[in-house]
Amino acid sequence: MTQEKESEIIPILASLLRAAGLVSRKEADESLASLVIQRLSGDGSSRRFLRVMRKNGERLCLAVAPAGQTRPDLREAKAARMIGSHLHAHGVRVPAQYGWDEATGLLLFEDLGDVKLHDLVEAHRGPGGVMDLRAVRPLYIQAVRELAVMQIRGALDFDCDWCWDTREYDRSLMLGRESGYFLRAFWQELLDQPVPEGIEGEFEQIAAMASEAPSGFFLHRDFQSRNIMVEDGQIRFIDFQGGRMGPLGYDLASLLIDPYTALPVPFQEELLGIYVDAVNVLHPLDVRLFRRHYAFLALQRNLQIIGAFSFLSRVRGKDFFARFIAPALASLNGRLGNEEFRGLRVLPDLVVRAMELLRQGK
Repeated sequence: MTQEKESEIIPILASLLRAAGLVSRKEADESLASLVIQRLSGDGSSRRFLRVMRKNGERLCLAVAPAGQTRPDLREAKAARMIGSHLHAHGVRVPAQYGWDEATGLLLFEDLGDVKLHDLVEAHRGPGGVMDLRAVRPLYIQAVRELAVMQIRGALDFDCDWCWDTREYDRSLMLGRESGYFLRAFWQELLDQPVPEGIEGEFEQIAAMASEAPSGFFLHRDFQSRNIMVEDGQIRFIDFQGGRMGPLGYDLASLLIDPYTALPVPFQEELLGIYVDAVNVLHPLDVRLFRRHYAFLALQRNLQIIGAFSFLSRVRGKDFFARFIAPALASLNGRLGNEEFRGLRVLPDLVVRAMELLRQGK
């Protein structure tokens, strides 16, 4: 964030902090000169993040401002406000909110610290990158159980007018922003390859099956290890502003096939079973049908990940994401070997070719 943009925020920030009782009148009147304001970076987000602290290190809050003042920027900020308040009121593990300025979109959140679930996974990798599951298993079990709570309780009285992007996860979104994103951002733009004949038909087939999953649940849409904070052994969920209504399996797939962590397949299966049990407590589930839908939703998510990482690394210049494209592609290749996808021909061939091109450094 530039100094100029920060200076524009400070008076509003001071007012919100004072209204929330986080600072005194004197501190607010002095434009927070007695506090430390630390700029933080977001992963793929263009939003602006400020940590507000006292000079003794006491964290007061996290201030989040939209990237700009366009209508979509402000709608995204309002979605964070409304969806976050709704989830928190229903007992979902999201940060509390301390203040909100609708005119600028500035929102004050409870500061959950700096430790992401992904950080802990990386801290517990041994020689050769082998993960110590004993250290992270309790956190993942907690995450999938609380995911079930978020999806069921979060859907109660959910108002789709809060959504800034689309109101629900549907077939149109799958084709445009997942399989289409993969084809465009990864295959055509990153690898500079022509569109193979028949690929659109296979994407239609996959989306048709995925869209059969019931969609009356709250969908986070980016439920992965870098959007799960850990503080004092407790997990909390962030980046829910893209939430909408959708199917159960998608968020679970986002966590289990997360290329940041590359969870072993047996551990994925264990977590899927724990998740199903947690959902069943809140909402009766046809497990066989859920698993079938899950397979197609996981494939959709896999395509979305590769498209997004290709765009963020190539267009946004965020090199961090480039190293996860190959693991995500390997995951997709493995997934296409499952029984549900044996009728596909074009996509499996495309993925094998893409893996070759990446190995060649194309």
